[in-house]
Amino acid sequence: MQVPKDALVHIVDDDAGVRDALSWLLRSRRLLSEGFDSAEAFEARLQAGFLPTQASCLLLDVRMPGMSGLELFDQLVARGLHQALPVIFLTGHADVPTAVDAVKRGAFDFCEKPFSDNALVDRIEQALVQSGRTLAAQHNDALLRTRLTELTERERDVMRLVVEGMPNKLIADQLEISVRTVEVHRARVFDKMEVKSAVELANLLRGL
Repeated sequence: MQVPKDALVHIVDDDAGVRDALSWLLRSRRLLSEGFDSAEAFEARLQAGFLPTQASCLLLDVRMPGMSGLELFDQLVARGLHQALPVIFLTGHADVPTAVDAVKRGAFDFCEKPFSDNALVDRIEQALVQSGRTLAAQHNDALLRTRLTELTERERDVMRLVVEGMPNKLIADQLEISVRTVEVHRARVFDKMEVKSAVELANLLRGL
């Protein structure tokens, strides 16, 4: 999977020179970015209801005046955003153990200063690919749940038994309806769920 063309890198660092250098580096690799001079500035975006809708990642300095990068990361984890918005910590040598611990808790990676430009951008691109996959999966999951809400109660009953592998005759006996009625409900379930077989339906529902 390639990095989506509209992918966006959020840079949170209190050092303007670092933000500018990273922005220039990302532009050289045709990546869009936006900078924030504090964790509080990005937190305000979260408080306003920010949700990533495009492949994104967050370059996050560990040590900053006021709220630290780790505190901001904890907020992302609490909101369940750290998969759709992977975090790469930028850290000094003294903060490496802390950054390693953050990776264990779900951060994507950390890069120790001074970092290799190519190595950092490679990891950013990998984080953006992960973000794109996560957002696509979330979108598909939302579509699936919408389709499920469109099923009638009887269609859900039939679907459950179809997924269990039960033939139409046994479904009809269990639900006390005719085989023809089961066939009609089964066809409607397949149509609404956009599948062509019971196996495909079972695979579709397995992740829920």
